[in-house]
Amino acid sequence: MAFKIQNGQIIPSQGSYGQVKRPGADFEKLYLETLQKKKETVKLSAHAMDRMDKRDITLTEEDMVKINDAVDTLEKKGAKESLLLYKDAAFIASIRNRTIITVMREQELETITNIDSAVKIK
Repeated sequence: MAFKIQNGQIIPSQGSYGQVKRPGADFEKLYLETLQKKKETVKLSAHAMDRMDKRDITLTEEDMVKINDAVDTLEKKGAKESLLLYKDAAFIASIRNRTIITVMREQELETITNIDSAVKIK
């Protein structure tokens, strides 16, 4: 508890007055926010889920782990919009939002625009 002296009397302070800020508190807050962000998994947009249903593409938990790892890697490298090639499917993903935007069969790939990176997931 902090105190202040007023008119010769010692008075306990209220609020944040006189409190000492812990060294590294801002870093700790930023670090914990970053860890929380890392725990976010890749989401599938409604459009992507519709495309998967129409093209009979299914993903297992193991598949999603591999896709998440690929998105993590792309995020570390500064990618924004990426093409992910996995098995016989191609995914367009917003790396910033951690969202799969659309899905297609690899045979349907012709021209892909508005991406800044691509990765083949093994």
